[in-house]
Amino acid sequence: MDKKLYESELKKLQIELVTMQQWIKEQGLKVVVLFEGRDAAGKGGVIKRITEKLNPRLCRIAALPAPSDREKTQWYFQRYVAQLPAAGEMVLFDRSWYNRAGVEHVMEFCTQDEYEEFLRSCPEFERMLIRSGIILIKYWFSVSDDVQEKRFKERLTDPLKRWKFSPMDLESRSRWQLYSEAKDRMFSHTDTRQSPWFVVDADNKKKARLNCIHHLLKQISYQEVEYPEICLPELDNRGYIRSPIDQQHWIEDHYPFEKAR
Repeated sequence: MDKKLYESELKKLQIELVTMQQWIKEQGLKVVVLFEGRDAAGKGGVIKRITEKLNPRLCRIAALPAPSDREKTQWYFQRYVAQLPAAGEMVLFDRSWYNRAGVEHVMEFCTQDEYEEFLRSCPEFERMLIRSGIILIKYWFSVSDDVQEKRFKERLTDPLKRWKFSPMDLESRSRWQLYSEAKDRMFSHTDTRQSPWFVVDADNKKKARLNCIHHLLKQISYQEVEYPEICLPELDNRGYIRSPIDQQHWIEDHYPFEKAR
């Protein structure tokens, strides 16, 4: 995809995201967006572009680590409930309670009974969220085997991406079929009329980001909020004498380029 076209379209969508965020704040809406999918499918990339221009006080990312020993004894959904938004907020889950239907089940981090209970209770849990007034939107990022393989190899050689490759990624490669079967069963139980899964073709990262943001904007009926007119007051610095700048600890300028004349 042409870079200039991508950046132009992304800027337009990000302006709309800012408008939508202001509407969410003004109307006191509570929005939850889940991002799930294969490793290296590009979930983090679209989350970054969504939040890039938004107010972090109103739009935050929930990316929970592995549960602690204490959390393992709690009701499974408990630690996710603590991350839900208050009025006027939007929360983006970089992976969510669906860990139980995917990695926990495939890697045998949970029992079969816990897995079956999740499939039974998850649809009702999501209906409870929706009845409480939460707008719940779920995205599954789908990536082909060839593209995933290419991205894994890039992670191994790119120092900026090497941290993304974990031992879990290695293990998941040997259980590819199990992950596919788990995803299909998860969809059969949780792709409901009230809370459907929206699948994003993620083979092309740029298109996936634009398409996902474009779709997200259509899920909330928002309007532009008019800002009150602001007149900047004159600065009142009467009687102020600035302290000598040579007494302050300035960092070294590593880029002493002359300004263009």
